[in-house]
Amino acid sequence: MSDDAVVAAAKNGDQEAWRELYRAHAGRLVVWLETRSGGDGAVAAEDIAAQTWLTAAEKVADYVGDADEFGAWLFGIARRIAANARRRSGRRRTDPVAEAPAGAVSAGPEDTLAESAWVRDVLASLAPRERDVVACIDVVGMSVTDAARALGMTPVAVRVARHRALRRLRRESGTGLLTATI
Repeated sequence: MSDDAVVAAAKNGDQEAWRELYRAHAGRLVVWLETRSGGDGAVAAEDIAAQTWLTAAEKVADYVGDADEFGAWLFGIARRIAANARRRSGRRRTDPVAEAPAGAVSAGPEDTLAESAWVRDVLASLAPRERDVVACIDVVGMSVTDAARALGMTPVAVRVARHRALRRLRRESGTGLLTATI
Protein backbone atom coordinates (compact mmCIF):
# COMPACT_ATOMS: atom_id res chain seq x y z
CA MET A 1 0.00 0.00 0.00
CA SER A 2 1.19 3.52 -0.67
CA ASP A 3 0.46 6.90 0.82
CA ASP A 4 -2.25 9.10 -0.64
CA ALA A 5 -1.50 12.69 -1.63
CA VAL A 6 -2.44 14.22 1.76
CA VAL A 7 -0.27 11.84 3.78
CA ALA A 8 2.63 12.19 1.35
CA ALA A 9 2.41 15.97 1.59
CA ALA A 10 2.26 15.79 5.42
CA LYS A 11 5.38 13.63 5.42
CA ASN A 12 7.11 16.36 3.42
CA GLY A 13 6.08 19.00 5.98
CA ASP A 14 3.25 20.62 4.02
CA GLN A 15 1.32 22.73 6.54
CA GLU A 16 -1.92 22.58 4.53
CA ALA A 17 -1.80 18.76 4.56
CA TRP A 18 -1.34 18.79 8.34
CA ARG A 19 -4.26 21.21 8.67
CA GLU A 20 -6.45 18.86 6.63
CA LEU A 21 -5.49 15.86 8.77
CA TYR A 22 -6.00 17.93 11.93
CA ARG A 23 -9.46 19.13 10.83
CA ALA A 24 -10.47 15.57 10.00
CA HIS A 25 -9.38 13.99 13.28
CA ALA A 26 -8.69 16.52 16.07
CA GLY A 27 -12.24 17.10 17.28
CA ARG A 28 -13.21 13.48 17.49
CA LEU A 29 -9.87 12.57 19.05
CA VAL A 30 -10.52 14.93 21.97
CA VAL A 31 -14.11 13.71 22.34
CA TRP A 32 -12.91 10.10 22.38
CA LEU A 33 -10.21 10.88 24.93
CA GLU A 34 -12.76 12.63 27.15
CA THR A 35 -14.91 9.50 27.20
CA ARG A 36 -12.05 7.31 28.33
CA SER A 37 -11.56 7.12 32.07
CA GLY A 38 -8.23 8.87 32.45
CA GLY A 39 -8.59 9.47 36.15
CA ASP A 40 -5.75 11.98 36.39
CA GLY A 41 -6.88 15.45 37.37
CA ALA A 42 -3.56 16.88 36.25
CA VAL A 43 -3.86 15.65 32.64
CA ALA A 44 -6.78 16.75 30.46
CA ALA A 45 -7.93 15.13 27.24
CA GLU A 46 -6.53 18.13 25.36
CA ASP A 47 -3.09 17.45 26.88
CA ILE A 48 -3.14 13.86 25.65
CA ALA A 49 -4.37 15.00 22.23
CA ALA A 50 -1.54 17.54 21.98
CA GLN A 51 1.02 14.89 22.90
CA THR A 52 -0.58 12.57 20.33
CA TRP A 53 -0.22 15.13 17.54
CA LEU A 54 3.37 15.79 18.52
CA THR A 55 4.17 12.07 18.47
CA ALA A 56 2.38 11.68 15.14
CA ALA A 57 4.46 14.50 13.66
CA GLU A 58 7.63 12.81 14.90
CA LYS A 59 6.67 9.37 13.56
CA VAL A 60 4.77 10.25 10.38
CA ALA A 61 7.75 9.17 8.24
CA ASP A 62 7.11 5.57 9.37
CA TYR A 63 3.38 5.69 8.58
CA VAL A 64 2.10 4.06 5.40
CA GLY A 65 -1.54 4.52 4.39
CA ASP A 66 -4.16 7.01 3.34
CA ALA A 67 -5.74 9.93 5.19
CA ASP A 68 -8.67 7.82 6.43
CA GLU A 69 -6.39 5.15 7.91
CA PHE A 70 -4.35 7.94 9.48
CA GLY A 71 -7.18 8.36 12.01
CA ALA A 72 -6.84 4.78 13.24
CA TRP A 73 -3.06 5.18 13.49
CA LEU A 74 -3.49 8.46 15.36
CA PHE A 75 -6.01 6.96 17.80
CA GLY A 76 -3.61 4.07 18.45
CA ILE A 77 -0.94 6.59 19.43
CA ALA A 78 -3.46 8.38 21.66
CA ARG A 79 -4.46 5.11 23.34
CA ARG A 80 -0.84 4.36 24.24
CA ILE A 81 -0.19 7.89 25.50
CA ALA A 82 -3.40 7.77 27.58
CA ALA A 83 -2.35 4.41 29.04
CA ASN A 84 1.01 5.89 30.03
CA ALA A 85 -0.75 8.88 31.61
CA ARG A 86 -3.00 6.52 33.61
CA ARG A 87 0.02 4.61 34.89
CA ARG A 88 1.72 7.88 35.89
CA SER A 89 -1.40 9.10 37.67
CA GLY A 90 -1.41 5.97 39.80
CA ARG A 91 2.11 6.74 40.93
CA ARG A 92 1.57 10.51 41.36
CA ARG A 93 -1.89 10.26 42.89
CA THR A 94 -3.11 13.47 41.32
CA ASP A 95 -6.66 12.23 40.99
CA PRO A 96 -9.34 14.64 42.15
CA VAL A 97 -10.59 13.75 45.63
CA ALA A 98 -14.14 13.91 46.89
CA GLU A 99 -13.23 15.64 50.12
CA ALA A 100 -10.40 17.89 51.18
CA PRO A 101 -7.58 16.44 53.24
CA ALA A 102 -7.69 16.91 56.99
CA GLY A 103 -6.73 20.41 58.02
CA ALA A 104 -7.48 21.98 54.65
CA VAL A 105 -9.57 25.12 54.79
CA SER A 106 -12.06 26.02 52.12
CA ALA A 107 -11.59 29.65 51.21
CA GLY A 108 -12.64 32.08 48.55
CA PRO A 109 -10.29 33.11 45.73
CA GLU A 110 -9.21 36.30 47.52
CA ASP A 111 -8.38 34.39 50.70
CA THR A 112 -6.44 31.78 48.75
CA LEU A 113 -4.36 34.44 46.99
CA ALA A 114 -3.60 36.18 50.26
CA GLU A 115 -2.66 32.89 51.93
CA SER A 116 -0.39 31.84 49.06
CA ALA A 117 1.37 35.23 49.17
CA TRP A 118 1.84 34.84 52.93
CA VAL A 119 3.25 31.33 52.49
CA ARG A 120 5.67 32.56 49.79
CA ASP A 121 6.82 35.40 52.05
CA VAL A 122 7.35 33.09 55.03
CA LEU A 123 9.23 30.49 53.00
CA ALA A 124 11.42 33.07 51.23
CA SER A 125 13.83 33.18 54.18
CA LEU A 126 14.64 29.48 53.88
CA ALA A 127 17.34 27.82 51.82
CA PRO A 128 15.98 26.39 48.54
CA ARG A 129 16.21 22.78 49.71
CA GLU A 130 14.42 23.53 52.99
CA ARG A 131 11.82 25.62 51.16
CA ASP A 132 11.09 22.71 48.81
CA VAL A 133 10.74 20.25 51.68
CA VAL A 134 8.41 22.49 53.71
CA ALA A 135 6.36 23.28 50.62
CA CYS A 136 5.95 19.59 49.78
CA ILE A 137 5.08 18.43 53.28
CA ASP A 138 3.40 21.34 55.04
CA VAL A 139 1.87 23.24 52.14
CA VAL A 140 1.00 20.54 49.60
CA GLY A 141 0.47 17.76 52.14
CA MET A 142 2.84 15.09 50.79
CA SER A 143 4.17 12.36 53.02
CA VAL A 144 7.87 12.30 53.85
CA THR A 145 8.34 9.36 51.48
CA ASP A 146 6.54 11.07 48.60
CA ALA A 147 8.43 14.32 49.18
CA ALA A 148 11.72 12.42 49.20
CA ARG A 149 10.84 10.78 45.90
CA ALA A 150 9.70 14.05 44.37
CA LEU A 151 12.79 15.95 45.46
CA GLY A 152 15.33 13.18 44.80
CA MET A 153 16.33 12.96 48.46
CA THR A 154 16.32 10.26 51.10
CA PRO A 155 13.51 10.29 53.67
CA VAL A 156 16.07 11.00 56.41
CA ALA A 157 17.39 14.04 54.52
CA VAL A 158 13.81 15.29 54.09
CA ARG A 159 13.13 14.96 57.83
CA VAL A 160 16.37 16.77 58.71
CA ALA A 161 15.72 19.59 56.22
CA ARG A 162 12.15 19.99 57.52
CA HIS A 163 13.32 20.04 61.12
CA ARG A 164 15.92 22.72 60.36
CA ALA A 165 13.46 24.77 58.33
CA LEU A 166 10.76 24.72 60.99
CA ARG A 167 13.29 25.56 63.70
CA ARG A 168 14.51 28.54 61.64
CA LEU A 169 10.93 29.70 60.96
CA ARG A 170 10.04 29.49 64.67
CA ARG A 171 13.16 31.41 65.63
CA GLU A 172 12.57 34.13 63.01
CA SER A 173 8.86 34.51 63.74
CA GLY A 174 9.44 35.33 67.38
CA THR A 175 5.69 35.11 67.99
CA GLY A 176 4.94 31.44 68.27
CA LEU A 177 2.39 31.86 65.49
CA LEU A 178 4.30 29.47 63.28
CA THR A 179 4.63 26.96 66.11
CA ALA A 180 0.86 26.72 66.29
CA THR A 181 0.14 26.70 62.55
CA ILE A 182 2.92 24.55 61.12
